[in-house]
Amino acid sequence: MTTDRLRGPDTDTDTDTVAALLRRNLLDVFGEPDPERRAAAIAATYSDDVVWHEAGRQVIRGREALARRAAELRAQAPDWVFSPDGPVSVNDDLGHLGFRFGPPGQPPVVTGMDIAHCRDGVIVELYTFVTEAPGGAAVQQ
Repeated sequence: MTTDRLRGPDTDTDTDTVAALLRRNLLDVFGEPDPERRAAAIAATYSDDVVWHEAGRQVIRGREALARRAAELRAQAPDWVFSPDGPVSVNDDLGHLGFRFGPPGQPPVVTGMDIAHCRDGVIVELYTFVTEAPGGAAVQQ
């Protein structure tokens, strides 16, 4: 992280923090196969009352519900990996990160994006959009 941080007007969340939270959300939460490391990342990444708008599903409220759903998704494709699809974009307290998901070393089966609203160093609201990659078969949503 740089020491020269950019701050948007009327916000206490800086660009570096929003970018780090989005990367942690993707790699250390949804991409983490170890339940203990995932739990630690969840505690450090989201507010207690986080709201996750999961693509094509329901609105998930709270860390515990998010943790259960992340574990379910990992169990559906335990050997697949997430990777960022481009850099994180940040506008004040909002961030966007595209992602790829599929078997390691192969073209992605699923692509999508996460958009996060951050406050006080954590994600308070998360929106996930998912698309099937060309030639891929999306995991069950």
